[in-house]
Amino acid sequence: MKLVSVQLALLSATLAIVFAPLGRAEDTNAAGVSPQEVQAKMAYCEVCHGSSAQGFVGYYPIPRLAGQQIAYIENQLRGFIERKRANPIMINVAHVLSPAMLTALATNFHNLNPKPVGGAPRELVAAGKQIYEQGIPNANVPACATCHGPQAKGNEQFPRLAGQLYPYVVNQLTNWSKERGEELSTIMAPIAHSLTEPQIEAVAAYVSYLE
Repeated sequence: MKLVSVQLALLSATLAIVFAPLGRAEDTNAAGVSPQEVQAKMAYCEVCHGSSAQGFVGYYPIPRLAGQQIAYIENQLRGFIERKRANPIMINVAHVLSPAMLTALATNFHNLNPKPVGGAPRELVAAGKQIYEQGIPNANVPACATCHGPQAKGNEQFPRLAGQLYPYVVNQLTNWSKERGEELSTIMAPIAHSLTEPQIEAVAAYVSYLE
């Protein structure tokens, strides 16, 4: 009887060793997301953000996500989840996203490249180009290209501005602190506050036509 008990104990220990890796593999797979889940969520996002996430000009301008920097999208979504950005709609959308889904969405949006929506006043583009490339020295406003790149495609935490909706950029620069509050990046706050309304509109017009 004692021998049988010992054998059963050894068998149980062996099975635990054999099947432990299988359990860990299942946990790893459960932490990921399937391509079907990602595509379904992408389609859901495009209801508001437009076809191929090119942005949508409605009652409120909804930003272009296509081509956006992966790190920036992840950072902003975490900002909504942690309520560092005060947008009720996006807080509700973002808080259900798993870390794996968040990264998958950011990567998929980054890989999209539709044409810009356009529609900004063309007569403002030249002035906007000068501000973007040279800044406004007498107002201590650096060239936008310094952080966002010469083609406005961004870099890591610095967002892509190329092709972004004109009214969205105007709205964000005009009301920088209202939605973002204590947002992670404080770099833009003094710059946005130093720009006049015509300067904001000019920069927004220029970047909105970039591809």
